[in-house]
Amino acid sequence: MTPVTISEIAAALESWAPAGHAAAWDNSGLQVGRPGRTVSRAIVALDCTPQVVREARETEAELIVTHHPLLFKPPRTLTDRHPVSAIALDLAEAGIGLYSIHTNLDAARGGVSFALAAQLGLTEVTFLKNLDDRPLRKLVVYVPESHAEAIRRAMGSAGAGRIGEYDNCAFEMRGTGWFTPRAGARPFIGTTSGSTERVDEVRLEAEAPTWDLPLILSAVRAVHPYEEIAYDVFPVEQPSRNAGIGAVGNLPSPETLARFLERVSEALQAPALRFLGDPLRTVTRVAVCGGSGVDYLPSAITAGADAYVTADITYHRWFEALNLAGEPRLAVVDPGHYETEAVTERLLVDFLAERFTSVEWRRTTFRTSPVGTFVR
Repeated sequence: MTPVTISEIAAALESWAPAGHAAAWDNSGLQVGRPGRTVSRAIVALDCTPQVVREARETEAELIVTHHPLLFKPPRTLTDRHPVSAIALDLAEAGIGLYSIHTNLDAARGGVSFALAAQLGLTEVTFLKNLDDRPLRKLVVYVPESHAEAIRRAMGSAGAGRIGEYDNCAFEMRGTGWFTPRAGARPFIGTTSGSTERVDEVRLEAEAPTWDLPLILSAVRAVHPYEEIAYDVFPVEQPSRNAGIGAVGNLPSPETLARFLERVSEALQAPALRFLGDPLRTVTRVAVCGGSGVDYLPSAITAGADAYVTADITYHRWFEALNLAGEPRLAVVDPGHYETEAVTERLLVDFLAERFTSVEWRRTTFRTSPVGTFVR
C-alpha cells in the first residue's frame, strides 16, 4: 500500500475546508513538521496539549491533527520556557507533525457547526450566515469549439463552478476569434504568413474561488491547444454558497426551552449551562455556532431561531438578545467552548479514516479543555 504523506492529508482536508476560508487572524495549516513525512498513525484532538503530545509519543504517531492551532502567532523563541514553544519543541524533537484546521473547518459545509447541529438532532440544516468577505472570481476562457468540452471538464475538476450543492456549473457562448500570428509564433490554427485568422470559438465561464485560481488555470493550460491562452478574471460580489458561519435547523418536534436545555446538556455532556429565556417558551427552530459565536446572534434572530446555542458569551453581550422592553427575543444557551466543539474530533476522525484507510486514526483519550465545571 502506498505510504500517505502529511501533504496528502492536508490536501484532502483543504478540499473540504479550503484554506482561503480561514479568518485573516487565524493560522490554520501545517504548524510543525515536514509535508513529505509519511504517516501510519495519527492522533486527532481539539487542542494540542502536553498530554496529547505524550499520547502521540506512546502510540508512535507521526501526526497530530487538531482543530485549534497551537501557533496563533509566530513564537519569538523555540525553547521550553513557554508552554506553547515547549510543545512545539517537543513535537519537533520527536519528529511528530502538527496540522490544524480551524476557522476554515468552521466555515465548511458539513463542518463544526453542522456536526453540532446533528448532535442536537436538528433537521433541514443550512448555514446560519454565508461568508460574504471572501469574494469569488468569474473565470472566462476562450477556446476553439473542438476543445471546449475538455476545457470545461478541466475547469470543473480543478474546482471551478461549485455553486451550493452543484458542481461543474459553467456557461458557454459561441463567437468568432480573430488573431494575426507574428513570425515567432506557433499557432494551433493558421500560419505565420502575416494573414489575420478567423476561428469559431467558445467563451466558457465559471465561478472560481480566488485561492483555487492558480490550480484551475494550470488545469486549463494542460489541455488548451493554444500557445497563448486568452482568458479574463472578474470579481464576483456576492456571498459564497459553499461557505458560511454557524448552522440553523429544526427540532423533530416543538419542545419547551426547559426540555431543550436537557437535550443540550445530554447531547454535549455539559453538566451546567448558562442560558437566557423563559423555560416554558416553545423551541422549534434552533441556530448553533460551535465555539465563540456571539457575534452571529443577529443572524440567529434574522433566521427566526427560537434558540441560539454558542459559547464564550461575556456578561454584557447577553443583553443583545433582549428587545426594547427587556424581554428575550430568543433563548440563548452557552454550554461552553469545548462542549460545543468536542464533536470536531469525531468529525475529523470519520472524514480521514474513510479516505486514508492505511493510517490508524485515533481520537485522543484526553479532554483537552483546561476548564472544569462545578455543579452545586
